[in-house]
Amino acid sequence: MMACLTPPTLAHLGGSHMAQVSMTVNGKAVSGDVEGRTLLSDFLRIDLNLTGTHIGCDTSQCGACVVHVNGEAVKACTMFAAEADGADVGTIEGQANEDGSLNVIQQAFQDHHGLQCGFCTPGMVMSTASLLKENPKPSVQEIRTYLDGNICRCTGYHNIVKAIMAASGQDVSAIAAE
Repeated sequence: MMACLTPPTLAHLGGSHMAQVSMTVNGKAVSGDVEGRTLLSDFLRIDLNLTGTHIGCDTSQCGACVVHVNGEAVKACTMFAAEADGADVGTIEGQANEDGSLNVIQQAFQDHHGLQCGFCTPGMVMSTASLLKENPKPSVQEIRTYLDGNICRCTGYHNIVKAIMAASGQDVSAIAAE
C-alpha cells in the first residue's frame, strides 16, 4: 500500500532555513537549495520543472501527486524535499520506455480509456506501478482497495480498473460494466 507519511515539524528540518538536497530523479542526479518547509511536490514541479506530478488537494487526500521514493509509492505533498535527500525518486516523466513510447501501464490506460480529463492519471499510473510490483495479478477488489487513496472526479473507476487488469496481462472482457 501507499506510504502515507506524517511530515516532521519544521523545527526538525530547520524551519525556513535553506538546505542543500541531492537525490536521483528518474535516473539523473539532481540537487538544489530548498527551504526546510519545501514539499517534495513543489521541488519536483518548481525547481526541476517536472510538472507531471499534479497537486490536487495539498492535504494527502487525492493521490494526484504520487511519486516513488526508494521504490515506494508516496504522496509527494506529504513529504518535505529535505526528507528525500539521498533518495531515488521516480515521477511520471520517468515512466515511459527509453525510446519515449508509452510503457505497458500507460498504454493500457490509453487503450481502455482509463482517463478522462487526465488530471489524476499521473498519480493513478504511479500507484498502479507500485501495485503491480507488489501484486502482479491483482483482482478487481484488490485494485479498488489499493487505489483507495487516489481520487478521480471524472469517472466511476471502471475503465481505470480495466486498464490495470489489462496492464497486468489479465482478461478484461469479463469485467462487468458498472
